[in-house]
Amino acid sequence: MLNEWFPNVIPGDVWVATQETLYMTIIAVIGTLILGILLGLLLFLTDQGNLWENRIINFITALVVNVFRAIPFIILVLLLFPFTDFLIGTIRGWKAALPALIVGAAPFYARLVEIGLKEVDKGVVEAAKSMGAKAHTIIFKVLLPESMPALISGLTVTSIALIGYTAMAGVIGAGGLGDLAYMKGFLRRDFDVVLLCTILIIFLVFILQFIGDLLSKMVDKR
Repeated sequence: MLNEWFPNVIPGDVWVATQETLYMTIIAVIGTLILGILLGLLLFLTDQGNLWENRIINFITALVVNVFRAIPFIILVLLLFPFTDFLIGTIRGWKAALPALIVGAAPFYARLVEIGLKEVDKGVVEAAKSMGAKAHTIIFKVLLPESMPALISGLTVTSIALIGYTAMAGVIGAGGLGDLAYMKGFLRRDFDVVLLCTILIIFLVFILQFIGDLLSKMVDKR
């Protein structure tokens, strides 16, 4: 059936490319989650009127986040080639795409984390303070749990963007469905390969959106 609809597709290549896209996405999501929450917390907590109010740290953090958010992803991949080569030992393959994927997505997610934290009822935070709760208790027992639906929704949006990033990274040899679509589809004029890769990417996006919506509803206490 596959060969009838997509005569130029090699099933083994599609399976490997799909695996590479999944590997890139899953690992990049984990890295983005960790770095994005750290940056988002720093942006929120050092802002005016919050626990660690510090204009200098807030300005520097916001500057770093804004700069990396402003750089187009494909250019960011090129700029990070020396760092990637030093860290991974190569600039080709799906593993080499991970630094750029995380660095490109984490600042975006950090802003979503900051927005989610700002939506937490300040009365809840003040109540925790009045009971003598320390900063780490307020962060891990109040802020993060109360903003969890927003954090999950933001991570879902970021994860879907990461799938798009993996496709762009594939154009310069990072592997995955983007690489397959460009190298063995577009360059060879085998557009059935491009079509199949597009369908698979859309399918992955739908799965991520479904999982994200489900988790967000499960943790939403409202």
